[in-house]
Amino acid sequence: MRILFVCLGNICRSPTAEGVMRRLVVEEGLDGHVAPDSAGVGAWHVGKPPDERATGAARRRGTVLEGRARQVQPADFAAFDLLLAMDRSNLEDLLALAPDEASRAKVRLLREFDPVSAGAPDLDVPDPYYGGADGFDTVLDQVEAACAGLLAEVRARM
Repeated sequence: MRILFVCLGNICRSPTAEGVMRRLVVEEGLDGHVAPDSAGVGAWHVGKPPDERATGAARRRGTVLEGRARQVQPADFAAFDLLLAMDRSNLEDLLALAPDEASRAKVRLLREFDPVSAGAPDLDVPDPYYGGADGFDTVLDQVEAACAGLLAEVRARM
């Protein structure tokens, strides 16, 4: 299963989700069965590594963030089984970019997979870019819970 995590610029939230999912996949012995990746809806940071604050927060929890920022492309809808938006704005951008109904059906909010958040009115993962260091820990908390739920659902489908 190929999963694309999507945020605004692909330097904070989506690489964090990709790194967390990659770690969980390896821990669960599903490497080779689940392939996470990440992208941004905007092109501001294309080619840049993940934000140092996100990288540091993730490293303190045993998660490695790698790669370079890239922008979502129309071809991603064919290449990935799920495109998971970090917030409603990203979700709307993805739905607008989706070439057809089958592609739109692949687009979801990441936190929909967090069983504790089920039915919550706000499923956005907040953008920590302009805030303090604690925002990156909040992102990790939310992403880890959602990725664990996502992995459980993926495992059930296999």
